[in-house]
Amino acid sequence: MKQVKRLLLSVMRSVNRKLFSTNWLDLRSVTPVSEYFGIDRGLPVDRYYIGKFLNNNKNLIKGIVLEIGDDFYSKLYGKGITTQEILHFTSGNPVATLTGDLTKTETLKPEIADCFICTQTLNFIYNVKEAIQGIYYLLKNNGTALVTIAGISQISSYDMERWGDYWRFTDKSAQKIFSDVFGEQNVEVQTYGNVLSSVSFLEGISSEELMENELLYNDKNYQLVIAVKAIKKNI
Repeated sequence: MKQVKRLLLSVMRSVNRKLFSTNWLDLRSVTPVSEYFGIDRGLPVDRYYIGKFLNNNKNLIKGIVLEIGDDFYSKLYGKGITTQEILHFTSGNPVATLTGDLTKTETLKPEIADCFICTQTLNFIYNVKEAIQGIYYLLKNNGTALVTIAGISQISSYDMERWGDYWRFTDKSAQKIFSDVFGEQNVEVQTYGNVLSSVSFLEGISSEELMENELLYNDKNYQLVIAVKAIKKNI
């Protein structure tokens, strides 16, 4: 059933790209090509960058792996996973193995994960530093957090209506706030994006509509996605 749904989604996206093809010579419009981050046209540009980051660090996605909401990226990039944990903010998620609030460590289990995948989540948490402390709390000693956050993005109305859409980051703010918790020497930050990929993402143009060299060109003045690798080192 899942394979059928994926096939139908792929066909729908392809049809949308052909029927509503992007006129690159005329984007002078106050409405975007797609209001849904381009997910109705293909793979959103930010998800392309997230995939690149996780694929580059797939050797770390092993042992007891924790992910937010579902196990999509764990399944896609994990190697040698012994236990899969899924954290959700509220009860009612049928696939969740844990329920807890990253900003409240009393709702979390300490030192349970070798790897914590946390993609595009911290933008929607007001007490963001407490959430990073929660990530640290969940990790075993020498465990790794693989985190992505938005630098450039439209508002997510889905999240805004439910719990809020609060923050956009830079590599400098990400480095500082994660270093405050994990220690500067244990944090690596990199950025993805350029003016073309950023405009495309804001317009809802999918990654399939760009060439790979256009997506991979990196301009730190246009930080679409910020990726953080943070290792927990107990003293």
